[in-house]
Amino acid sequence: MPGPGPHMMYALATGQALSRVSTGRFSPHHCLVYAVNAFFGPDLGSFSEWLSSTLGFGKHFASLVEHFIHDPFFFILILGFPLSLFYARLSKFLLQKGFLDSFSPAPLTRKQCLFLISAGSLSHFFLDHLFEENGHSTMYTWILSTGWWNGTAQINPDAVMVVGLLCTCLICGFIYINRVRLGQSIYLKQSNESFRLIGIVASLYCLWCASQIYLAKPRRPAVGEEADLGVIVFLAIYFFLPHGLCIASMNTTSKDYYSNVTEQIIPL
Repeated sequence: MPGPGPHMMYALATGQALSRVSTGRFSPHHCLVYAVNAFFGPDLGSFSEWLSSTLGFGKHFASLVEHFIHDPFFFILILGFPLSLFYARLSKFLLQKGFLDSFSPAPLTRKQCLFLISAGSLSHFFLDHLFEENGHSTMYTWILSTGWWNGTAQINPDAVMVVGLLCTCLICGFIYINRVRLGQSIYLKQSNESFRLIGIVASLYCLWCASQIYLAKPRRPAVGEEADLGVIVFLAIYFFLPHGLCIASMNTTSKDYYSNVTEQIIPL
């Protein structure tokens, strides 16, 4: 299982990348809350177990906490709201006391903190599911189970046609959405339509794979030997969703960031 280092470095590096591409709308306050919850959040249960074993009491309660807290979704449902209140107050305190800079003059809101806590929990399990239990975690085992490992996978003509059609629709649709439109600045609309297209194609792709794996009798290889269903679902939940939550938590303006940069370039 990954230790504190990989969890913290992954979250902080992701946060810094988002901060750079967003010109400061993903502030150091965002990075801190996201990184702390990606590292220490769901492991509160493991820490409570270690503490109870060290102190010699409360083992049953600590085991119960570990069972419910060390979960990507129970952690959010149980501790998401109280922790969002705590981090919102902490962000305000750090900003007022000048301990932590922010490109936006306002501290994080409870909603922003809840998004970041959720993103941190999911990012924590992005690493855990891949690198724990000697590669035999429940999630990783399920991902591999959506592939075909019983000898050489038969490549069915209907699978080639369905997958080819979906991929062609994805590429052609993306080109059509982002075609040159002189005199119009609609990048946000194009981006939203592109995401919608990707979501529709991904959903249809997953439906095709699921129908071949769970409905066809006998089971058929959905896309040769590839575990596409497991890979798409895993990436959607544990990679794209947490990054989407981080983006949703960004400040709406980076005016303060630009003013800081201007003052550095042209001293007043």
